[in-house]
Amino acid sequence: MGGVSGYLFRRFVQAVLVVLGVILIVFLLSQVVPGGEARAVLGPRATVAQVRQFDRLNGLTDPLWLQFWHYLAGLPQLRLGYSYKFTQPVWAIIRQRLPKTLVLVGVSITLALLIAIPLGVFQVVRRHKPSDYALTSVSFVLYAAPTFFIGTLLIIWFAFDLHVLPVAPPSDASPWAVFTDPRAFVMPVLTLSATTIAAFSRYMRSSLLDAMAEDYIRTARAKGATSRRVLYGHALRNALIPIITLIGLSLPAIVSGAVIVESIFNYPGMGLLVVQAAENTDVPLVLGTTLVATVATVTGSLLADILYVLADPRIRYTGLPA
Repeated sequence: MGGVSGYLFRRFVQAVLVVLGVILIVFLLSQVVPGGEARAVLGPRATVAQVRQFDRLNGLTDPLWLQFWHYLAGLPQLRLGYSYKFTQPVWAIIRQRLPKTLVLVGVSITLALLIAIPLGVFQVVRRHKPSDYALTSVSFVLYAAPTFFIGTLLIIWFAFDLHVLPVAPPSDASPWAVFTDPRAFVMPVLTLSATTIAAFSRYMRSSLLDAMAEDYIRTARAKGATSRRVLYGHALRNALIPIITLIGLSLPAIVSGAVIVESIFNYPGMGLLVVQAAENTDVPLVLGTTLVATVATVTGSLLADILYVLADPRIRYTGLPA
């Protein structure tokens, strides 16, 4: 198996191995919780007899490899365990929270692309001009600023000083409330997309400058193509291709940023759920949220690889490295 199909098959196998590896690591780490899962659920005052009964009823007295096998065997049926803190199956909790985070992340990425791509093009058109240097400085500041710092500043400015935006979205809002009540989601979306805009715009500028230096651009100019046609008809189309890969590579940072953003604004999505699971030492929920976050990140990277193959026709003829 070679060429494009072989490349995609290898990427798929790698994705599966990464997911299994993360599950194994998190599962092993969950075994070193101080006092064990029983103490986390029953509390520090639980007697030895109560702890032993809890372990026996939940299969925690089985060998580790058998416990891990039982966990893996339940994944196809979405049996991710039972959260004793929320008194619900783990998947039932995740099913409520996941759509909210997906919408938040999706809107943030879309906003970042709609702003970053034109900014990158504008900087190329105005390169080495004051506006280019000013946007570069702003991009560096946003890229270096921690997410929690940006979120805190937005809350101080827009919620406390200007009183134009609510501090947090309603906790009972549906996943689509970002469209029906956009004022409540302006700050979370801006906070999550700020560093992404900075990174994407810088990458767009660099990619477009590289494209402008290619031989086919010089050929187009020699044939009499206008500067506008050279930029938008030739260079921009090819410069956008690496952005597809950048989206996939940026997903881990965006997902981790969602954890911080949801915690700051008390947004009831997967990010806040991760924090709550860790604070409550809810081992099944920690495993479940980590699994879902890993699958989402790996799937995004895999889709980026597929889109890259579809977007660049040259790959179909030259083949791809292992």
